[in-house]
Amino acid sequence: MEDRPLILGQTCKTTPLAFPKGMKKVCELCQSPACLQCAMWWVTFYCHAEYQRVDWVGIHERICKLFVPIPIVVYFHELFRLELIEICTLVAQSKLFEGKHQEAWPAALLCLRYTEDVHGPQSVHQAHAFLLLAEANIGLGNLALAAELLSQAEWVLLETPECRNSLLQRLTRNFGCLHAATGNLEDARFYFANDIFFATVEFGVNSTVTAGSLFLMVDVFAKMKKTVITRSLYQEVRSVLHIKYDEDYKLHLKKRRVGNSDQSNKDLAQIALVTYSLSVLRLPQGELLAGARHDTVTHFLLVSSQDWITSK
Repeated sequence: MEDRPLILGQTCKTTPLAFPKGMKKVCELCQSPACLQCAMWWVTFYCHAEYQRVDWVGIHERICKLFVPIPIVVYFHELFRLELIEICTLVAQSKLFEGKHQEAWPAALLCLRYTEDVHGPQSVHQAHAFLLLAEANIGLGNLALAAELLSQAEWVLLETPECRNSLLQRLTRNFGCLHAATGNLEDARFYFANDIFFATVEFGVNSTVTAGSLFLMVDVFAKMKKTVITRSLYQEVRSVLHIKYDEDYKLHLKKRRVGNSDQSNKDLAQIALVTYSLSVLRLPQGELLAGARHDTVTHFLLVSSQDWITSK
């Protein structure tokens, strides 16, 4: 017997005859005709049990309680939607940094939907949502859709001269990752070079954001068999990690002196990861690029980049 897709949370089948005449309910994720709905507050619908599960794990479990059965005017109040945008943004970023692109997809999609409702089209806020959704789709292998989303984000940012360099940095990094995924290494190198430029301008030469940009560029040069420049850029990444290690270790000692043991333990985990990343970067180039160690260092640099951006 074929296994049925797992359904999480409270759901039930839709009853089309119960809807007002002419009203059709569509899937929260793909806009196809819906056959399931969340039974908690009856406001979200799905075309398939698999999409219900993805949405529940990705974002709906966290925000379902916000959809309380109150008057429709209050339900669509701007403050409510702003709260949803913030929650969806944080969840999408968290899932992306964990490498859980499928779980990040529903949160990024909902973020884009509410951002357009609140701020309107062609706003900088919408560009931020486009970038989140594009990154999720790159991870899922939906490269054509990711390219379309990045083009829309680029158009919005071109029309907004006052946009921050941090957004341009994220845009160029995502374009670089897109071209690297398609094997277009020349274009990937061009966009990662711009990624490094904007990261340096916005966050400084010794930031982990810039180190993450350099590390992605290193991967491109390694694939292009340019050994000398690959090793040179690795040295730059290692230099930033050494600075990060020194800062974390000094902060750890300071917190131990004041008796903040819980935070001190978290610092130890961060220090251990930095130490591991440094040791990996000392391995021969071929061994580093061969397996999971490369992913570990990349993950650390991307997470550290987000910490750096948040601290600013």
